[in-house]
Amino acid sequence: MSGIFSRIRHSRTADEVVQQIEMLILEGILRVGDKLPGERELARQFDVSRPILRDALKALEGRGLLVTRHGGGTFVADVIGQVFTAPISELIAKHHKATADYLEYRREIEGITAEFASQRATADDRALLTGIIERMKAAHLEDDFAEEAVIDVEFHNAIGECAHNIILLHTLRSCYRLLSDGVFYNRSLIYNFPGARAKLLEQHVAIYDAVMKGDRAAARMAAEDHIRFVEQSVTEAERSGDWKRVSNLRLRQRTDGAG
Repeated sequence: MSGIFSRIRHSRTADEVVQQIEMLILEGILRVGDKLPGERELARQFDVSRPILRDALKALEGRGLLVTRHGGGTFVADVIGQVFTAPISELIAKHHKATADYLEYRREIEGITAEFASQRATADDRALLTGIIERMKAAHLEDDFAEEAVIDVEFHNAIGECAHNIILLHTLRSCYRLLSDGVFYNRSLIYNFPGARAKLLEQHVAIYDAVMKGDRAAARMAAEDHIRFVEQSVTEAERSGDWKRVSNLRLRQRTDGAG
């Protein structure tokens, strides 16, 4: 984490340290669970006294942005917003229309995000994206579904970072939290669908290529096409599941009847 904290050049107050860490969290540079350097090292990087640093960290912890684990250090707290309350999440999980609406929303917002990313991604952003897409390809070759699923969310988060829009970034992170928690659907339904893993990789590469080329129209189309495929896959997987359930009941009924 060396290099992301800047020396406080003026009054060297706790407020200035607070503001700098706030922006690092807001811009997505410091992520949930990231560990801050030790007190001595962090004070050196900010070029402030340790009492000033302690005041800043205490203020940030009091506002729920940082959490200190005794003997373990200081970490960025879980600051990803909860879009829905627990009762609403439970209702959403029970009603299929919510899944369709969620994917419709994601199709639009991810299209805009990819378009912004294609115009705003820096050389460092592109390097980060390249590393992620290479890891995704490697996980695909190794048939590592769990790793692919993790990198899938990481890739979309990175596209959100490349868009350089704070509101989009945190909105998307909230969306992906719901996805990771399985509120809308189980991602294994899609990954296990015949040919889906190869198609998903192809689509992620298409988004990546368009962003790397700075082609805003292609980036938006690739992102929207990706979510359309997810929509179709979820529908097909649910239909297939219903068919299997019905055919199983039919077989049981006829077998029992024959007995």
